[in-house]
Amino acid sequence: MASDHTTKATPPPVKAASWLPLIVVVLTQIQASFAVNALTVSMQGITTDLDTAATSVGTAITAGTFSMAAFILLGAKVGARFGTRKVFQIAVAIHAAAMAGVALSLSPAMLFIAQASSGAVIALIAPALTVFIATNYKDQQQAKAIGLLAAAIPAAGVLALLVAGWFATTIGWRYSFALMVVLGAINLLLSFRLKKVPAQPALKIDWTGAIIAAVGIILLSFGFSGLSSWGTWFATAQAPFDILGLSPAPLLIILGLITGQIFFMWVRKRQDAKLPRIFDLRVLATSSELAVTACMATMLFVGTAANFLIPLYMQIVQGRSSIETSFSIIPYTLSIFLASTFVAFLYEKFPPRTIAQGGFVVVAGALILLAFTIQNDWGQAFVVLGLILLGLGQGSIVALVFNTLLSAAPRELAGDVGAWRGLVHNLSGSVGIAVASAFAVGMLSSLIASGAAAHPEVSPELISKVNINDADFMTNAQVEAVLGDRVGSPAELAAAIEVNSEARLRALQISLLGLSGLALLAIVPAGRMPGRMKGDLPEQLEPDDPDAIPEPSTATSDGTSATARTTTEQAKR
Repeated sequence: MASDHTTKATPPPVKAASWLPLIVVVLTQIQASFAVNALTVSMQGITTDLDTAATSVGTAITAGTFSMAAFILLGAKVGARFGTRKVFQIAVAIHAAAMAGVALSLSPAMLFIAQASSGAVIALIAPALTVFIATNYKDQQQAKAIGLLAAAIPAAGVLALLVAGWFATTIGWRYSFALMVVLGAINLLLSFRLKKVPAQPALKIDWTGAIIAAVGIILLSFGFSGLSSWGTWFATAQAPFDILGLSPAPLLIILGLITGQIFFMWVRKRQDAKLPRIFDLRVLATSSELAVTACMATMLFVGTAANFLIPLYMQIVQGRSSIETSFSIIPYTLSIFLASTFVAFLYEKFPPRTIAQGGFVVVAGALILLAFTIQNDWGQAFVVLGLILLGLGQGSIVALVFNTLLSAAPRELAGDVGAWRGLVHNLSGSVGIAVASAFAVGMLSSLIASGAAAHPEVSPELISKVNINDADFMTNAQVEAVLGDRVGSPAELAAAIEVNSEARLRALQISLLGLSGLALLAIVPAGRMPGRMKGDLPEQLEPDDPDAIPEPSTATSDGTSATARTTTEQAKR
């Protein structure tokens, strides 16, 4: 008689994959993210060495991030089409060469070009990192790898603060970027141990769409970057040209926005005709996914702007050295790292919208606390507390929005999600630095003008000799050097320095308050974020035929899919 019970063989335990690919991924992310933080920390040394204003460093930072944003959509497709590992290796080598260009820069223009070049190749590197995780790890290993990839960005920030701050104070700021050349060589050698990802010769690339996207972002980059130096409305002497006396910056921004509209019209037309396109609009199929993008853009705008203003305050207002600035910012950067690493533990207990809304409240509160407590003395406990709270809120939101969008979109479009995240990340961050810089400089000019008028020690003759509209953030020593023989007496020089000191601090405080208002506004779209769905990423992140993908079923805030909910409601009716 046959037994009613069948013996089921226990499946052998799945052997954990090697962590070598993840080591390459994390080291490469550090290589890609190090430069921005190192430039910020080295602000004082760069401005002295290259004889340029502090806001020029912000322009160089935006050059790299805007350049990456311009080519990130194309980068994902090029890697898939020609082989991810091969394209990755070429990009890592070019990025190392760009870092050598930064280290050897002799002028702000050379610094700008080197940073722009590094950003362009990061557009090829960033999508490859997600591909390496998808092809090497599954289940829990993949979840851990994605979390560590997200944490590598703030980890690079901590490393940059320590290393770049120490180098800038001791042997010189250029050695930080020379170190990235060495790290690039190490990553290139280790990459030959990675598993080859087959090329997809059947993948068609929408070159027209890629060009339209790049043109639009380049127009926006020049427009926003020129706000502070070319003039927000009226052209300054630094503007390359003017239109009836108006600055070219707002014109380029308008042209960039128009080009962006043309891009989405082009992609929609290609998608309706089932033709290859540079970006799949199903990543943004519903208002919930648009809300995730709005939250991502707002947080990156606010966070990157604050990350630029705080070192500006420390080095220019307080006159702190690079290493002192590094140690002062470590609580902030370390908080971002910890929050982005451990926020995943909240996913099972709270829906994304609750975490995001709480995060934005924390960010706004931290910025308000900083605005009302920063003074010329950094030793206040409330300032350090404000930085820690800002980092916790920022790190939680940035990690949350990427994971939420990645889980809400069709798995087969993970490459498009990664590219979109890279575009929003860099575009929003660059706009944040540019707008915050222009706003702070504009406030500085107004406050200097009103402060000079309120101080009778400052003579009208001195005011007439100095173009207040061209004011920029300068240390007291730089102000004294600029005024030089223009002052009539030591008392007048002391009064002018006092006016500038008060205006610098007040301009930064008002800028931080403005950022806190933007963070509070983001609570509204955060309430429309979708829920999260589980599952591994596919090994092929760029489908040969995107039209063969089933229509997405978007998750709602409680984790159920919109398709399932619609079906249930129809059955009830």
